[in-house]
Amino acid sequence: MSVYDKLRALDITLPPVAVPAAAYVPFVRTGNLVFISGHIARKDGKPWVGKLGATVSVDEGKAAARAIAIDLLGTLQMAVGDLDQVTRIVKVMSLVNSTLEFTEQHIVTNGCSELLAEVFGERGAHARSAFGVAQIPLGSCVEIELIAEVAPGL
Repeated sequence: MSVYDKLRALDITLPPVAVPAAAYVPFVRTGNLVFISGHIARKDGKPWVGKLGATVSVDEGKAAARAIAIDLLGTLQMAVGDLDQVTRIVKVMSLVNSTLEFTEQHIVTNGCSELLAEVFGERGAHARSAFGVAQIPLGSCVEIELIAEVAPGL
């Protein structure tokens, strides 16, 4: 089953790539690697604001991370033109806006990792880091960046 068949089965439509809010580009490609800039969580088109351990639950954080994964896929689509040419999701780095006491950043980040595995199968298994941070731009609850490998010659 193609990536696009899986996205349809999950009722996911990839969004257009958001315009960067600062001095950076949405992605950089070097060789067979594509580095996707950090995407913040959005809800109803606005930053999904809050802090895990205070105003955002683990389940909400996990949903935010899943939503970011969809946005990342939209940017990856723009970068490579055909998601079926992605040979591997190499790495995910997640920043979770959280209180000092919150220690479940890894569970929040599963929202992204689980969707990537659903969409790409074994090619979606990736290395990962999940950090708790004091703040994320615009007060967003989660920010995630991604590195993917694409087929040679694409």
